[in-house]
Amino acid sequence: MSVRGSAQVTTHHSFWDRDHEPVLAVMPGTTVEFVMSDPSGGQLSPTSTAADLAELDLASIPPIYGPVYVDGAEPGDALQVKVVNLKIGDWGWTAVFPGFGLLEDEFPEPALHIWQLDAANLTPAEFAPGIKVPLHPFLGVMGVAPGEAGRHAVINPRHVGGNLDIRDLTVGSTLLLPVEVPGALFSCGDGHAAQGDGEVCGSALETPVTATLRFDVIKQANLRMPRFVSQSPAIKRHLEHGYDVTCGVDADLMTAARIAVGDMVDSLAAQTGMTRLDAYILCSVCGDLRISEIVDAPHWVVSFYLPRAVFV
Repeated sequence: MSVRGSAQVTTHHSFWDRDHEPVLAVMPGTTVEFVMSDPSGGQLSPTSTAADLAELDLASIPPIYGPVYVDGAEPGDALQVKVVNLKIGDWGWTAVFPGFGLLEDEFPEPALHIWQLDAANLTPAEFAPGIKVPLHPFLGVMGVAPGEAGRHAVINPRHVGGNLDIRDLTVGSTLLLPVEVPGALFSCGDGHAAQGDGEVCGSALETPVTATLRFDVIKQANLRMPRFVSQSPAIKRHLEHGYDVTCGVDADLMTAARIAVGDMVDSLAAQTGMTRLDAYILCSVCGDLRISEIVDAPHWVVSFYLPRAVFV
């Protein structure tokens, strides 16, 4: 029997599979609360150090919570997911994993930064003396089961959602996901307290999150990819203080992005005295990569925006 009204999910899994047994079945219009650990699945804690990263079971990161079966959702429909509320934990972490991240060749050693968070008031979190990062909670992973049989890794974004890492999918936003299996089989996870567009070092400000989501079904939407409606501007953080921006120009978008981020890392280190590693982590949690120009082939422009507000 499907739930009407509201329900709670605390059960998680570590891969997408159309044959997963749902942990909950709900009617359209139901609100569900997902109670989630930090994205390490509890393997890290406020006392963890970089040495602990070598002991992580990376195959289980991040755990995703569900799946939830939504009555009436059929292939060809869209599952509509409204983000009603997000409550973060009182701590978080940002890690650099060897072999992962936009500048992985420049930062081959593991690193871990532990954050203390004001979950009640969402005041900016201190990164270092004189440097505070504004909080902007969202879920890095929201998706439904792919129609293709077998197990599919959580770490990849997919045409049915998954690890999208779109920071504008925050409270008030509505996500539409193409349904490929009966009931959609929705799962979510990867709670973030803050992240820049691009998540350049490979992780955001990762934190436990309790997420309240509302589900509806749009019949025969026939979506090719996810889409969403945001209730806030895409670039909105602390406009009154402006941004420092570095640019990368290259025939390859990835190379242009690496140039833009690398130059910002160098600039931060030179101007503030912080290490390049700390600058890289800071860029990941609060700086935004943007494609500024893509029409003048073969010369693409990628810009990296760092809000000056973090130093105010």
